[in-house]
Amino acid sequence: MSRRIIVSISIMVVATILAACSNSAAPTQDPVSPTVAPATEVVKTEAAATEAPTLDTSKMKLTVLCGPQEDWCIAATKAFQEKTGIATNYVRLSSGEAIARLSASKDNPEFDVWWGGPVDGYQQAKDQGLVQAYGSPNAAQIADNLKDPDGYWTGIYVGALGFCSNTAVLKNLGVDVPESWDDLLDPALKGQVAMAHPATSGTAFTAFWTVNTLNNFDQEATFAYFKKLHNNILQYTKTGSAPGPMAGRGEIGVAIIFSHDCVMYQKQGMTDLKVSFPAEGTGYEIGGVAIINGTPNLDAAKMWVDWSLTAEAQEIAATVGSYQLPTNPDATVPPEAVKLSTIKLVDYDFVASAAAKKALTERFDADIAPAPKE
Repeated sequence: MSRRIIVSISIMVVATILAACSNSAAPTQDPVSPTVAPATEVVKTEAAATEAPTLDTSKMKLTVLCGPQEDWCIAATKAFQEKTGIATNYVRLSSGEAIARLSASKDNPEFDVWWGGPVDGYQQAKDQGLVQAYGSPNAAQIADNLKDPDGYWTGIYVGALGFCSNTAVLKNLGVDVPESWDDLLDPALKGQVAMAHPATSGTAFTAFWTVNTLNNFDQEATFAYFKKLHNNILQYTKTGSAPGPMAGRGEIGVAIIFSHDCVMYQKQGMTDLKVSFPAEGTGYEIGGVAIINGTPNLDAAKMWVDWSLTAEAQEIAATVGSYQLPTNPDATVPPEAVKLSTIKLVDYDFVASAAAKKALTERFDADIAPAPKE
């Protein structure tokens, strides 16, 4: 069953980001109020948490599998270590790499928590037994449609997919800033488009599943589109945000990335960049957090999840140029955040996308382009 999501960036109503189930694949903009956990359940959970024994964090450690931008990984792990006294380090991996590493180390986990990156991957990890359920007391603050109903992952941010265009490059080509998926097929953009590979990047798979949703899940039509788009692709990158700087430096005209990453590069001085969204509808991500199944540092992992769901933790993002929408309703929304309430979003089904991801990315690798090795 698909989820119908609409996002508002009003600080008082951020908890209403995304919602609802629908059987239609058509884009939607109908607002739906989220549901929250019953108060009795919250009280019981919090009571249990307060009865837990005090832990000696000076002897604890934590390794985070980190999905967002490197600066955010650094800032978050540093802040958590300073707050808790737990020795914390991270490894930055894209979504496809994360699943591969988690699967390879399933019997002897090398990570304790997975933090950040689209929850298609988290759902895939849930299905493969790579993450474990945890009912954080702080998850009660997060809208039900931003977390797994079984407690395997919880959303920490939301962001929409968009086009990040270099206006100077497009002007020289005589091409307008793209406003639809079909605009990317313009022959004038040959060698002027970049995106990550769906097998390695959650961002790129979001793009693939978005087009698949718009095609009413007709995979043949979806692959036909990406075969045409391939004619205009200069490069498939390994990570989802990498095409952004390529566009900023004028190496390409258009990058397919999450809009908040394009805003970040604009703020870093790449002033020719402009964000646009396809009129047919675009996809979005819920960035998640989950505990790795079998972690030897379970107490530290639970503390990380609890902390990452707080407003304090989520507000770190904007301090390092990550302008996603926080899921905690008490967190301040950065003014640079894209106003997603004005964007047409598709009914993005995270469960279905996770179930289909392996087969679809293998076919993409075989029929369109192999995944980058470096």
